[in-house]
Amino acid sequence: MSVALPEGYQPSLDEDYMNPHQLEYFRRRLLAWRDELMQESQETLDNLRDRIYQEVGDEADRASRESDHSLELRTRDRYRKLLYKIDAALSRIDDGSYGYCEDTGDIIGLQRLEARPIATLSIDAQERREIREKVLSADAR
Repeated sequence: MSVALPEGYQPSLDEDYMNPHQLEYFRRRLLAWRDELMQESQETLDNLRDRIYQEVGDEADRASRESDHSLELRTRDRYRKLLYKIDAALSRIDDGSYGYCEDTGDIIGLQRLEARPIATLSIDAQERREIREKVLSADAR
């Protein structure tokens, strides 16, 4: 069920948190981001295919192409991971858990979601997780 958003709508702290307008706003942002990543991913694939048919050239050319190829593959892997996170965020919108911290259940906050619409943790929970990871990695040394 799609909600009609007023033109120029921006989520506000004056509204109920994660009301239908906010959820639709973030759904649209996530879908637009997903479409953009899919298009860029297709362009990467097209570039890789086109390079297969280019003449080999000298060693410097081959090294440059291999470096470009490696960078494009890393970018494509990053996009794949982002697409997974975007799909997970869209699922959270559908099940009603979007905008709430997966560790504490507290609100994540509009500002954080504006900056990172795929966020699953509140800032406090994210900081605690990062501190825990630092301690664990220090203990592992």
